[in-house]
Amino acid sequence: MTCTEFIALLDDLIDDSVASPIRTEIENHMHECEHCEVVFNTTRKTIEIYRSHELYELPNNLRERLHAAIMARCKKGC
Repeated sequence: MTCTEFIALLDDLIDDSVASPIRTEIENHMHECEHCEVVFNTTRKTIEIYRSHELYELPNNLRERLHAAIMARCKKGC
């Protein structure tokens, strides 16, 4: 499985509508690919937060570090 194939299946994976053989292949890929594991966990958590309507106030220091990290990553060509 490639990262592109993983991303294409992400919605179905989060909705838990992936057939068992493909799910195993996806899980194997996530064990080998830290990037896809982070994408899955972050997307899932974002949806959970959105559904719960909870607001989280980030401390200024954390918000600034997060913003800097995102900008640095985008400059590298994310």
